[in-house]
Amino acid sequence: MTRPAKTSGERPASRVRRHLPTSPWLFAAPGLLVVAVFVLYPFVSTVVNSFTDRRTLIPGEFVGLANFRELLHDDMFWTGLRNSVLYMVGVVPALVLLPLLLALLVQKNIPGITFFRSAFYTPVVASIVVVGLIWVWMLDERGLVNSLLEAVGIGRVGFLSDQWLLLLSAMAVTVWKGLGYYMIIYLAALANVPRELHEAASVDGAGAVRRFFTVTVPAVRSTMVLVAALSSVAAFKVFSEVYLMAGPNGGPAGEDTTLVMLVQRTGTGLTGRVGYASAISVVVFVVTVALMLLVLRADRKEDA
Repeated sequence: MTRPAKTSGERPASRVRRHLPTSPWLFAAPGLLVVAVFVLYPFVSTVVNSFTDRRTLIPGEFVGLANFRELLHDDMFWTGLRNSVLYMVGVVPALVLLPLLLALLVQKNIPGITFFRSAFYTPVVASIVVVGLIWVWMLDERGLVNSLLEAVGIGRVGFLSDQWLLLLSAMAVTVWKGLGYYMIIYLAALANVPRELHEAASVDGAGAVRRFFTVTVPAVRSTMVLVAALSSVAAFKVFSEVYLMAGPNGGPAGEDTTLVMLVQRTGTGLTGRVGYASAISVVVFVVTVALMLLVLRADRKEDA
């Protein structure tokens, strides 16, 4: 008696392998291990340390909310909070609007546009240390910008010695360096805007400005919310730009210190107050989460 021939889709039962329930976790284990070691453990350790008086070389003891109560009476903490909030308020609107305008300029496929796209993106890949040193050299009292101002009769300006001008100069560096990054995000969003919408608006007599507000902005609104969220968190946690331009002391009398700079200054060194710096870090985390939630809530209200 002959056996029926096997179809090509059938496989012998002996060759069918049973997948273990843990197989997906085995593939995810390396990534989860990295997250646990470099993200989860430092986060939990920071929260635990914020309730202790730990120092760099001393384990410390549990002190409850003493570190957070001390924050309320620390003038330098309020100075850092003020500067971080001002930095966010000054940087975020520029990083939401200017990259969108830049993306509209380089969106068209015209000869040589690739060069301009690359040029606008170059600051993104440049080292922040190199960028900061270049701007310090340009804005120094004997730097390029002041030399030009003096040549035209305006006189030298203390970009790096005045409290508010130094903060504005650091904001300018952040905006300049972030334009290309957010421009790429907007280019991806603009590519999904139907051309028919612009054509219909043109037929109705809408000019370029009106099409921008009635077609482009509504079409990329979700992307604008994303950019606002990302830039808000990054601006509130700013460190490198202000540190490079103001120095480790945070400018004149430390008046340009940000919260992250205060964490670095307080928690490092042989006598660093790790517990107190951890409390400041927890405050920074809570504020950044609150910022994200506020942006998402505002977006949902507009959708409703």
